[in-house]
Parts: sequence; structure tokens; C-alpha cells
Amino acid sequence: MTDNSHEDPAEFDTDFRLTVDAADAGKRLDAVLAAHIDALSRNRIQSLIRSGDVTVGGAKVVEPKFRVNEGDPLALSLPEPEDPEPSGEDIPIAVVFEDEHLIVVDKPAGLVVHPGAGNWTGTLVNALIHHCGDSLSGIGGVRRPGIVHRIDKDTSGLLVVAKTDQAHQGLAAQFADHGRTGPLERSYAALVWGAPSNLKGTVDTNLARSQSNRQKMAVVKTSGRHAVTHWQVRERFGAADQPALASLMECRLETGRTHQIRVHMTHIGHPLIGDDDYGSGFKTKINRLDEPLKTIVGAFDRQALHAGLLAFEHPVSGKTLRFESPYPADFANLLLSLQNF
Repeated sequence: MTDNSHEDPAEFDTDFRLTVDAADAGKRLDAVLAAHIDALSRNRIQSLIRSGDVTVGGAKVVEPKFRVNEGDPLALSLPEPEDPEPSGEDIPIAVVFEDEHLIVVDKPAGLVVHPGAGNWTGTLVNALIHHCGDSLSGIGGVRRPGIVHRIDKDTSGLLVVAKTDQAHQGLAAQFADHGRTGPLERSYAALVWGAPSNLKGTVDTNLARSQSNRQKMAVVKTSGRHAVTHWQVRERFGAADQPALASLMECRLETGRTHQIRVHMTHIGHPLIGDDDYGSGFKTKINRLDEPLKTIVGAFDRQALHAGLLAFEHPVSGKTLRFESPYPADFANLLLSLQNF
């Protein structure tokens, strides 16, 4: 298949063209485009299709699930760039804690944290601007008001956002210190393929942009940024006399790099279930599962990662705040299915 896709969203052209080859014949239109345009999310591509910005054989197709044929010429045209300054949108958010200084939210999977290429609207920032009004701190920049840390779009869980400059500075200092001298604590629940031979351990590496795909991160020997993840096996799944099919792991961050847990779990040979970017080689395992587990695992369409614990010192009162988030329904259902395997 020929295309002119770009790995860096900043370099993505306003037009994209490709011709469907045999490998993609019969697949959904949105899936084919998403596989060849790294700069746009699948949700964004679906929106463009519904808006009439995609043609197949020169004719507009507005149904994302339209099946393409070999030889079909596809074309996608991006509309003119929108105002980069985010505006408030009435998007429901789960508020765990809020005062005049900060707000803690429980982010659902699928929600982007802040606006960026391909996701200028519909983000957590847009929801927070609507919810908080003008109280959000602008110290993080126009597109990221109040954002001190973030979690991936398809990761669920807890996030703290500053509402004042004072709170932003205090929280930013804690996250920069990674909890070495204070109460900052971040813990994630991860469902991974297989299980390490030990019950706990630490991954200590450097991470940098992958040379083969700039949208992904990779472990590197030199340069990059130092990244440390402490992990512990909480539960193993599978027959007692067989190697573990999967396991529930607790991952505690000592640093907070892009995709850190996802890359580190893959690095030790146990990628997250549902992680197409870093665990695609494990997809064949799904086909060897018995029903109904095969269907449940196959339908899990995100990395199985949940930010379930967040603790920090309130930047104004000095009080230690600690929050825990229950597993979301999809994660809980997958966990239960593995426990019953």
C-alpha cells in the first residue's frame, strides 16, 4: 500500500491518499486509515469520515464501518486548523475531590487529557474549563491549563489538576521530585500477558522516542530519560501446572515518562493485554483461548492499565491527600474473566 503518512503530527499534511492493497481489503474504512495515519486518532478519523472529509473512489463515504476493496483509492482532507486555544465543553467528568485550589478527577478510558494534533476538542481540558470556568491555572500553557501530569488516552484513573498558579507550582514541584522527599505516590493496576518468575522487581532504564516509529517510546542504552517502575505480582491466572496465562500487577512509578509502564512491561516480556502498540506480538495468544474468555479478551480494545491510587501533599494546606479509584467496568470484567479461567 502506498501512502504519504507522517509520524510527527506537526508534519502531517492536509491531504492524505492511499490505494487499498490485498492486505487491507475487506477491512473497515476507519481501521485502514488509522493504521496508516499515525498523526490522527481513530476517533478523529471517524469524525472526519462522518463530516464528509473522506472519499473512496472519488465519492464521499460517511460511514466509518464501510468495507473497502482492493484497489480502492482513498483520500482524506483535513479541514482548516481550529483555534488552538481550548474552550469549555459540557463533557461529564467524575470529580473525586475539589476545592478552590485543585481538582481530582477519575478519567475514563478514551478521553484525551489535553488538546493536541488530531484532538483539538473533546478533551479533559475542555471539560475542566467548562466545569471550573476561569479558575484554571494558565501556568501550564494555553493548551494545558492546570495540567500537572497526564495519563494516556486509553488509560483510566486518577488525575490532579491545579486551579491556581500557587497550586500548580506546588504540585509541579512534587511531581518533579517523584515522591523522593514527600508523600507523592502513584500506583497502577495492570493486566499483563504471562507472569514474571519473581513476585516483585524494578525496571530501571532510559526511555526515548523509537527510531522506527516516533509515536512510540523505546528502551535505549544511551541518552533518553531515566525511567524507574517498581512492580509487584498481585495475582496469577491459569492452570496451576502450566505457565501463567496472565497476571494482575501493581506498578508504582518513581518517574513519569511517556508510556513508561507500557514500555517497561514489554521490556520484561509481559506486555499489557490490549496494548496494540507495544504488545501486538501477543495477539495470537487470544486465538488459542477458550470461550468466553477468547471473546472477552479480543473485545478489550485498550491497554489494560488503571491509575488506581494517587497521593500527594496539598500545595496550600500541607495535608496529605490520598485517593483510590475502583476498577472501571471493562477492566473489572476482564479481571473476573481471567480469575474464572
